[in-house]
Amino acid sequence: MKDKNIILIGMPGAGKSTIGVLLAKTINKPFIDTDLLIQQKEKDFLQNIIRKNGIEGFLSIEESVILETDLKNHVIATGGSVIYSEKSMKHLKRNGILIYLDLPLEAIENRIKNIKTRGIAMGQNQSLQSLYTARKPLYEKYSDFTIDCDNKDMEDVILKITSLLYKK
Repeated sequence: MKDKNIILIGMPGAGKSTIGVLLAKTINKPFIDTDLLIQQKEKDFLQNIIRKNGIEGFLSIEESVILETDLKNHVIATGGSVIYSEKSMKHLKRNGILIYLDLPLEAIENRIKNIKTRGIAMGQNQSLQSLYTARKPLYEKYSDFTIDCDNKDMEDVILKITSLLYKK
């Protein structure tokens, strides 16, 4: 566990960033959000980056940012689309434990109110349901652990993660 990154993956709205910050405080590790790294590198917001570069261009930028990161002993919240890049996932897994924050589609729909402006890498006419259907098997494929976040508050999720990571 020492020096390993704890990497949170999952759909937009699953709570990766919020839980990541609290988890990092709980286990005394620095926190990084890869969406923020992308915004810093591109000097723009995610939605603008997607609009300017298209989804494929955005995914390419996301992959290059992930591959440039060389972190140890961090909690990392990833963008929901990171799982489209096998190179990124292998890079993250090399020095990390991937935790899928699993939330049912209905709960995600209730959380995401700004789907058109949030910066989600999805087709212009794509529904959240089709995005969920496409991504869920990829999250499951790459994750080391899956945390069921349905009807759980953040403290419950953090407790579940820490108990998985630090089993005695």
